Amino acid sequence: MSKKLGGVVGIWLDDHELVKAAHKVREAGYKKFDAITPFPVHGLEEAIGIRRSMIPWVTFIMGSVGLAAGTALTFWTSAVDWAINVGGKPFFSGPAFTPIMFELTILFAALSSVVACFALCRLPKIDPPIIDPDLTSHKFALFIPENDVNYDAGRAEQLLKSVGAKEVRRIAEY
Repeated sequence: MSKKLGGVVGIWLDDHELVKAAHKVREAGYKKFDAITPFPVHGLEEAIGIRRSMIPWVTFIMGSVGLAAGTALTFWTSAVDWAINVGGKPFFSGPAFTPIMFELTILFAALSSVVACFALCRLPKIDPPIIDPDLTSHKFALFIPENDVNYDAGRAEQLLKSVGAKEVRRIAEY
């Protein structure tokens, strides 16, 4: 588990104002700040500077590994380990083994996607702090952690107030 950090949080009531504020906080030089929203907000990833996820690459690579594993499994079992010539049919027949190769492709891709999602999101988060209970229904927040570049609590509070936060407060751990 990662260690808990303190910082400054600003709370908004409108998601469009939050996106504008996130742009300004990023322009102010903060890099590690985070947004907390009750639903996905269009344009927020770009405003915060979140890069594209690695999960599609993990899924593609592990799906390819699953396809290779399915091909190797069917080839080994039918042509090498238990080679039985039935009616002159080939030992390795692609159409006959397509379902097995397909299923292993999907299995490897799906399981690796779930594991990658958990790892990249650092889940599970046991007993997360509650900044404001209304952040799960109708409020939005920006959190600037104390380990961010050039962090100063007073400066961060002033910045969040200047970009339109309805409420700004310091929190001990997040």
